[in-house]
Amino acid sequence: MRYLVCITGASGALYSLRLMSALAVRGVILHVVASQWGARVLLEETGRPLGYWLGKLRAQGGPDGGPALITLHDNSDFSAPVASGSFRLSGTVIVPCSMGTLGSISNGTCSNLVHRAGAVALKEGWPFIVVPRETPLSLVSIRAMARLKEAGAVILPASPSFYSKPKDIESLVDTVVYRILDHLGIVDKNVFRWSREES
Repeated sequence: MRYLVCITGASGALYSLRLMSALAVRGVILHVVASQWGARVLLEETGRPLGYWLGKLRAQGGPDGGPALITLHDNSDFSAPVASGSFRLSGTVIVPCSMGTLGSISNGTCSNLVHRAGAVALKEGWPFIVVPRETPLSLVSIRAMARLKEAGAVILPASPSFYSKPKDIESLVDTVVYRILDHLGIVDKNVFRWSREES
């Protein structure tokens, strides 16, 4: 299975790092694209560059003990395999997704590889999840989200839940990551699911 994770310049780099970690340990083939500002925000929020975190994920390894399979693509490289629908993916996630990126994809504008990856996911019909982390939302952004939803995307805001009583920031972030995994068709046995005894 192959997945693409795109990182753009919205706050919330930890969401992308936790998602990539959750995918890598499952032994999937992971492709990554980061915008210039996505990489910059990640550095500002974590104190380490993207290359450091990808190296750490590779060393962490997959389920067979070998290195995790991760390929980083330049955001300006339209010749990258993920720019083509013939390169089949099991899902594409933009996390966090900036409003600029969301607006560009919803309008069919492709000025970089992240935009193109979103357009490919929509035209090919595989799972496409955008994770905006913005508040409040303007009417422009709401309409852009509606266009993407109508085109087949899942709009999954980075809105963590609290009913699992998360003990730290990572656990809180994981409540969103687990929802992303759900929409990719990946079941995580660690997820806390709301339930109520039948009366």
